[in-house]
Amino acid sequence: MTAIEKLSSEESVSIFEKHVIGNYRRYPVNLVRGSGSRVWDSEGREYLDFFPGWGCNLLGHCPEKIVSAVQRQVEKLIHVPNTWHMTQQGVWAQMLNERSFGGQAFFCNSGAEANEAAIKLARLHQGGERFKILTFQGGFHGRTFGALAATAQPKYHAGLGPMLAGFSYAPFGDLVAAERRIDGATGAILVEPIQGEGGVQIGGAEFLGGLRRLADEHNLLLIFDEVQTGCGRTGDWFGYQHFGVEPDMLTLAKSLCGGLAGGALLAKTEVAQSLVPGMHASTFGGNPIAAAAGIAMLETIEEEGLLERTKQNAELFANWLSQLQDECEQIREVRQVGVMIGIELEHDASEVVAKCLEQGLLVNCTQGNVLRLLPAMNISESEIESGMQIFAKAVRDFCATLVIPGAAPTTTPANDEPDQKTEHGEVAEQLDQAAEDDEVVDPDYPEESDASDLEEEELADDKVLEEDEAAEGEEEEYEEEAELDDGDDEFEEDELEEDDSEAALG
Repeated sequence: MTAIEKLSSEESVSIFEKHVIGNYRRYPVNLVRGSGSRVWDSEGREYLDFFPGWGCNLLGHCPEKIVSAVQRQVEKLIHVPNTWHMTQQGVWAQMLNERSFGGQAFFCNSGAEANEAAIKLARLHQGGERFKILTFQGGFHGRTFGALAATAQPKYHAGLGPMLAGFSYAPFGDLVAAERRIDGATGAILVEPIQGEGGVQIGGAEFLGGLRRLADEHNLLLIFDEVQTGCGRTGDWFGYQHFGVEPDMLTLAKSLCGGLAGGALLAKTEVAQSLVPGMHASTFGGNPIAAAAGIAMLETIEEEGLLERTKQNAELFANWLSQLQDECEQIREVRQVGVMIGIELEHDASEVVAKCLEQGLLVNCTQGNVLRLLPAMNISESEIESGMQIFAKAVRDFCATLVIPGAAPTTTPANDEPDQKTEHGEVAEQLDQAAEDDEVVDPDYPEESDASDLEEEELADDKVLEEDEAAEGEEEEYEEEAELDDGDDEFEEDELEEDDSEAALG
């Protein structure tokens, strides 16, 4: 064991505090090893991971076939620029295209980069006068400036204006509002089939099919951001296949390389032709190591029958969550497609994350009150059983503290007691104390954004305004479209729910 490997969590945290920019809120845990759906920290404590790699580790930690492929490749060729042909990149593109709509691929390193490429290609293909792109409130497309401007969440724009011009925003799921946003300068629609950071909000076949119809009627490009839904998480290769709605472009990242950095844009051939030499590039995009991992990722899914297994595991999770929802009135809604799961509570859910951590289970909270699970598609039935026992007890215990006085309390059956030791209690206590001290909270929960940081302008959807006026002053204002004269995308919002969000780029 090297000197670095011997460092404790406390020592590692100390190094971070001194030498690493503090733009992430981190748990006071130093993870050093992972295998499948389990990880271990510096002190040897074991955690069952229901949120591996923020959705990147769709095959779990250190999948054998990917590790072997990377080891072989790194001994042969690590990197050459894209001025040369690389067999691995070409085969990887072929495999992705054969499993999607048969177009062509551009490779990069992250979801943000993939979306930037899609934005560029949309503008290039549609010509200079049709540069606007319609996106949706609650969506998340990345932290770089184009992707950030496409992200219709005002808090991410605070202090960073003026934003890139040319984006219009509509409420997610509202086809009427979406159509109202389309004008002669609109060239494309960019949407997540399932909003991940937005709380696992499911677009559905009717909404996504309606967007396809609008795109066809107005000669727009339809772009699906499948950074979270792609590569099998829904039980199909891509989310669009689950809903039966085919886009003109789709973007991929996160699980694309089984845990290594990698991103891709897939575009129909007639659209891809508009991305000509000199217009876009990525130094490390499609490098031999990423390509080897990406190929191994696809091969593993097929060889082990993991698309079907994902559907089977999805049923196991659904059964647990259905029973839990029947027991806990504070569960507002369960939203699930494959192994992409959101459990919306009536109250802030960060305490449940801490309770799970205390028992050695890693889960996520987004949008403040949505518990998010993105387990590996090859997680075992016994791991689902063990993890859901912990999760169910944490949710029941939390909901029991919220029961109205005089109401029957929620109880936990004896046979649902977790079978793991409470060796993680000390870590959970540190997390709770740090949260009380305003030093550390759930790592995807940002600083509160002040809408006053942005110039205020009343930009509201007509339909929402009509409903709000009928409600006599209950206003929830949405931006109609980005200002084009000064390049500033502006928001005004009277009521914006404080929500958890992605802390990682892309």
